[in-house]
Amino acid sequence: MKPYKGYNATVSFDEDALLFHGEVLGIRDVITFQARTAEELPKAFHESVDDYLDWCAEDGEEPEKPYSGKLAFRTTPEHHRLISDAAAASASSINQWMDTTLAKAAREILESGTRRIRDA
Repeated sequence: MKPYKGYNATVSFDEDALLFHGEVLGIRDVITFQARTAEELPKAFHESVDDYLDWCAEDGEEPEKPYSGKLAFRTTPEHHRLISDAAAASASSINQWMDTTLAKAAREILESGTRRIRDA
């Protein structure tokens, strides 16, 4: 799904109910939506985000914003050394190297057009 107002969502399909279920990613608050058809999904997503933002405004709460820019990452000692060596060879810090490399890999996956829908 395309982002809406800075929020992203994941969608799964419940084959028994013949229903798409969606959930907004990257925040602790729970924002869900559902639709019977793929065509209804964007509208349901947008309405749920708008409802969440309206609810926050009514309660005087600051809505959660997805993705703080901080990413915890754990790996093996061997991979840590490999990443460190690659960063040094690129004259970058590990953080800079990982940011550039992971963003490039993510773009390639997303631009390939391959999208998977998880089973419910």
